[in-house]
Amino acid sequence: MNTLAKYTLPALALLSLGLGSCQPEFHSPKFEAGSADFTRYIAVGNSLTAGFSDGGLYREGQVNSYPNILARQFRLVGGGAFEQPLFSETQFNGSGYLRLTGFSATGTPVTANVTNNLAIRATTPTTLYTRFDTRVDNLGVPGIRLSDIHTAGYGSQAGNPYFERITPTTTPLQSYFQRVKAEAATATFFSNWLGNNDVLGYATTGGLGGVITRTDTFALKNSRIINALTANGAKGIVATIPDVTNVPFFTTVRVADVRARFKAANANLDVYIQVTGSSGNTTRLATDADLITLQGSAVIGTTTTGNPFPVGAGLSAAQSNPIPNQFVLDATEQANVQAATTAFNSAIVAKANEKGLAIFDSNTFFRSVAQSGFVTNGVNNTAGFVSGNLFSLDGVHPTPRGYAVVANEMIRAINAKYGSTLPLTNPNDYRGVLIP
Repeated sequence: MNTLAKYTLPALALLSLGLGSCQPEFHSPKFEAGSADFTRYIAVGNSLTAGFSDGGLYREGQVNSYPNILARQFRLVGGGAFEQPLFSETQFNGSGYLRLTGFSATGTPVTANVTNNLAIRATTPTTLYTRFDTRVDNLGVPGIRLSDIHTAGYGSQAGNPYFERITPTTTPLQSYFQRVKAEAATATFFSNWLGNNDVLGYATTGGLGGVITRTDTFALKNSRIINALTANGAKGIVATIPDVTNVPFFTTVRVADVRARFKAANANLDVYIQVTGSSGNTTRLATDADLITLQGSAVIGTTTTGNPFPVGAGLSAAQSNPIPNQFVLDATEQANVQAATTAFNSAIVAKANEKGLAIFDSNTFFRSVAQSGFVTNGVNNTAGFVSGNLFSLDGVHPTPRGYAVVANEMIRAINAKYGSTLPLTNPNDYRGVLIP
């Protein structure tokens, strides 16, 4: 008999008996809340908080909003129910949104508006959505600026239809601040991401539509809403404002690419843009530093007529057909955006530090995404339009995966500040842009 087998087999048999009688115990991971209390969580903010995506607010975006993802993780450490003003299952397309229908011969994405199963109840005086009259914990209101929070009747029919939808019929002149203050009375934890729209409207219209909020006004109203949110001892997290010039809305259509494409067809063609000077609109040769908006791609090379531009967008060696001002963010306008973003973020961080709150520095995070992207469980994510996974078809708001990534960054900040051990979610469980 083989000597090794003679002594090894009985030993293995005894070992197996020992293992059988002392099975190892496997425990589920234990998560801790730390010094935070997640019993009732409320989310304050604008379209990013509501789950806006693809140019609209619809049920799938709401379900995959970063506050709803956070609330799921909070439930692991005692968090309670989180009520969102969801559109119904029969009106799941909400306000309507953009969907990708295919690609042109040159590879340009082609989109169309979704118009079925909407939640529109009236179109005058503005589009109104089916009301939601029960408890609301996600107070994200698309379009709201920090400068708007004290406006009486902000949700009335002459105001913001998204806030009108969740404004009690008994208090039609309620301001956003009043609503937040009322909900904060029983909240134990909050997130606040207001302020993006105080610069976004100016940026996305090439400096023509919307006004950048004054810094002193921004700081005052930011202080007031944080005071209201913390008045009863609630802890929370605030987010800074990302530099919008890093998102696909401004980085997809590049002057250098457009110039190369047209010169390949005709060496006499070049790219001219319309800019606002001290004496009105003027035309000049575009530079690589000029940012053409995503919407500008639809008018490049066309010749349309309309006010206030006598000649539409396009390219011409004679400079007679410039890209209109509202589709270009020039160097001066970019400087205005960046100066405001820096000042606003200083006010946000100072107030958060005063109150001992967690901070998600979204500006630094999205800048790094724009520069180098990042990998989630083997999947590459970038700020690329359509292909990058993170940004939706409007080029500004995240996809469900992008919102999951935001939720994870907030969880990291919460864990670091409050000593909690909340687990991260897997961003790969959430979709990027739907490809037909």
